[in-house]
Amino acid sequence: MDSSILSKYFPNLSPQQTERFNKLGGLYAEWNEKINLVSRKDIEQLYERHILHSLGIAKVTAFKAQTSILDVGTGGGFPGIPLAILFPEVKFHLIDSIGKKILVVKDIAERLELQNVKAEQIRAEQVQDQYDFVVSRAVTRLKPFYEWVHDKFLKGGFNELDNGILYLKGGELEEEIKELNKKATVYNLSDYFEEEFFETKKVVHIPVKK
Repeated sequence: MDSSILSKYFPNLSPQQTERFNKLGGLYAEWNEKINLVSRKDIEQLYERHILHSLGIAKVTAFKAQTSILDVGTGGGFPGIPLAILFPEVKFHLIDSIGKKILVVKDIAERLELQNVKAEQIRAEQVQDQYDFVVSRAVTRLKPFYEWVHDKFLKGGFNELDNGILYLKGGELEEEIKELNKKATVYNLSDYFEEEFFETKKVVHIPVKK
C-alpha cells in the first residue's frame, strides 16, 4: 500500500497531513480484517481507488475555511475522511445508516485526531442541520439522492462553486442527469489523474439555489 500517489497530485501537503494520510492505510487494513469495508483486492489499492478518488472533489474545488459539509452514506469514511485531512479548517459531518461503519469512522477520526469530523448513525432524511455542500460516493442514482438532501443547504455561499451536491460517480451519466432534470456540471477525473482507474470516474456538481 503506497501513499506516494497522493504527493504526486497534492505536492503541498503539510507534514501533519502527510503523516495522517500515511497512517490511513494501516488503519483501514486493520479494520478491514474485522469488518468488510472494501474488497480484499481494493485494500491493496486503497490510496488510489478510495483515498485519491475521494480527493477528486478537491480537484474540482478547494473548500474555504469554515465551509460545512455533509457526507451522506460515508461507509468507512469516504470521501469525508480524506477531505477532512486535506481541509482541516472545514467542518465535516459524516453519516451512514449502518452503525458498525460509523464505529470505524469515529475510531479513525479519533486516532488521527481529526477535530473537524463528526460521525453519526443517521439517515440523510433525518438530518436537521444545513450545510454548504453535500458530498457522496455513488450511493444511489442522482434523482433520489437529490430528493434526500435538497433541503439540507444553507442560503448564500462563499466558495467558488455554488452551494450544492458534489457527487462522485462513474460511467455514463447522461440518462441520470436527464432524469434529475436539474442543472448539473460533470467534471471528468481523468482530466486530473492519469491512472486507468479514473478513466470513467466523474464528479457531478448540482447547485441548489436558495
